[in-house]
Amino acid sequence: METMEDWINSLKRESCIILVEGKKDKKNLASFGIRNIITLEGKPLFKTIEEISEKNKLCIILTDLDKEGKKLYHALKHNLQKKGVKINDTYRNFLFKNTKFTQIEGIKV
Repeated sequence: METMEDWINSLKRESCIILVEGKKDKKNLASFGIRNIITLEGKPLFKTIEEISEKNKLCIILTDLDKEGKKLYHALKHNLQKKGVKINDTYRNFLFKNTKFTQIEGIKV
């Protein structure tokens, strides 16, 4: 991936769960045609982890890139991996290294 368009097109082809923080994040990604998005909003963290680990062996975590989002990402990754879920960090790493976006809801092409 070299551009945000590449990032979005690649993410559209993913069949695994994409985990985001809130409804605005989900709405923004869905506007690009990205599917399989679930939000953390309204549920305890442990419940979301249980639900994901029961049905999925791979997950993409796209929490915001601010301090709280980073803490949340690490907690999710640690606990999902303990349950046998592999985390695909490719998309998150691309945002950190190649863009100035700090919030998923603010991503634009």
